[in-house]
Amino acid sequence: MKVTALVMAGGKGTRMQLSEEKPLLQVGGKPVIAHVLAALKDAKKISGVVVAVSDFTPKTAEYLARFPVRVIKTPGKEYVSDMGFAVRALGLETVLAIAADLPLITGAIIDDIVENYVGCGKAALAVAVPFEVRERLGLGAGYAFDWHGKQVVYAGINVNDGRRIDEDELEQEIYVLDKAEVALNINTVDELRIAQEEFAKASKRAV
Repeated sequence: MKVTALVMAGGKGTRMQLSEEKPLLQVGGKPVIAHVLAALKDAKKISGVVVAVSDFTPKTAEYLARFPVRVIKTPGKEYVSDMGFAVRALGLETVLAIAADLPLITGAIIDDIVENYVGCGKAALAVAVPFEVRERLGLGAGYAFDWHGKQVVYAGINVNDGRRIDEDELEQEIYVLDKAEVALNINTVDELRIAQEEFAKASKRAV
């Protein structure tokens, strides 16, 4: 099975209230999107990478010229709409959509997610993290919902059958991962600070 990674990097990032585009915010000395692209390069189950940008992220589009990835310009409406636009425009089949603001993500975790998608036998899989993981990191609650009696929050990573993108509702599996690497996406200045601190800790552990 060929899996295309679709990195979503076209959002307005209005909650950040910073002049810099969110995919270019620095964590560990490089833009957050560079961390995501490095993880996708390391992942063995990803066949190709497409990055979705918009008029809201022109500097990001320019920055991507140094990477061997395909770039598509989307309307910049919102995450799900822009994802659908890219899938339709490129005729993508199996798609791993991932937010550009997950600086701790790794290739091994991405491969694990793809394996669980294949194993679940459903048309869609969404990754979520337990609320207490976000709480432990000092992150906001996000949009928590109940899953089998546990409060969880979507992590900004989904795998979908792109051939069925126009169906009203797809049977979906929720894959709950108790990992900071998928819990930590950056939507506020506080979350950027936490990401920088957690990245520094992870780097020390790796030495």
